[in-house]
Amino acid sequence: MIIPTEPVGSIPRPVELIEAVAAGSITDPSLDPHYEAAVKDTIERFEATGSPIITDGEQRKYHNFWTYSVHGLSNTSPDGFAIPFAAGHVRRMPRLTSGPFHYKRYADSYVEVAMRYAHRPLKQAVISPSALSLMYPADDIPGYSRDQFIEDLLSEHEKEIRRCFKAGAAKVQIDFTEARFAMKVDPSGELLGTFIDLNNLGLARFSDAERQLLAVHTCPGGDLDSTHSAEVDYAEFLPVLFQLNVGNFCIALAGERDRERVLRIIRDNIRPDQRAFVGVVSPINPRIDTPEEVRDRILEAVKFIPVEQLGTTDDCGYAPFSDDTSTSRDTAFAKIQARVEGTALAARAIAGG
Repeated sequence: MIIPTEPVGSIPRPVELIEAVAAGSITDPSLDPHYEAAVKDTIERFEATGSPIITDGEQRKYHNFWTYSVHGLSNTSPDGFAIPFAAGHVRRMPRLTSGPFHYKRYADSYVEVAMRYAHRPLKQAVISPSALSLMYPADDIPGYSRDQFIEDLLSEHEKEIRRCFKAGAAKVQIDFTEARFAMKVDPSGELLGTFIDLNNLGLARFSDAERQLLAVHTCPGGDLDSTHSAEVDYAEFLPVLFQLNVGNFCIALAGERDRERVLRIIRDNIRPDQRAFVGVVSPINPRIDTPEEVRDRILEAVKFIPVEQLGTTDDCGYAPFSDDTSTSRDTAFAKIQARVEGTALAARAIAGG
């Protein structure tokens, strides 16, 4: 009996890297040795946890998981869509000021670096079309319609995923953390429905077999030990989330007050061709979980979700924004190791061992 387990993505950057970036431009070539060392160390520590699939910890993603692909575009302004967090700080998307839209960088560049050091299958996270759609302003851009923007956005999204697989990624995860936030902005569900439709247009560009290698991640946000939408009831959007035509879902669960209620929602909405990787450790909780606690959370989950459709993950990335030092690297890897060991304990318990 094997229960698959995998990370969401980000790992806190080394303090040396954060300080080096703060002292200059994030694209300064002199920073390359710092980035390279951070990736190498991250992969070595990831593999030491026993994790069967790893990431590069998003060490080279400029600023964050959200805007890495568009940071520095000349046709953008920094005063875009704002997402406030419970801790009081705000993160913003850039605002598109003119067309055409294109990525400045693709995540396959991170895969290529990571593959130099990885000895285990590598997962690469990419940003969702729905998140980047927030870059287009409320008023149309003269000479560049919203429809043309959406077409360009979907083409760039498809290109990025295909490039990641070509570079050697074993799995690609689409970060859709704005799903829960959409219900906070628009409780009617119309905005979330628009996001689902847009992401499904992107997923439709891939075959059934390819979609089994894709995952979608959802959580209430995780930045500076804070969230942006934890107060939104999962019942308001999880049933809609499973309308996405994708094979795998990574769903924050460990930090939820009533996990059994969420598990019932997953059970009632997951399709036979889908797998739910449920969060069994919470990155924004500084306490390091024990493998036995993780095991018990998984045994709780199999009461509701068939084991053949179950996997485990972390609730969120450990540092989705590059300046986040609220969680140490040591804590992050200790939690990951607890997830890996706890998942193995649960698999043995289910198998009767």
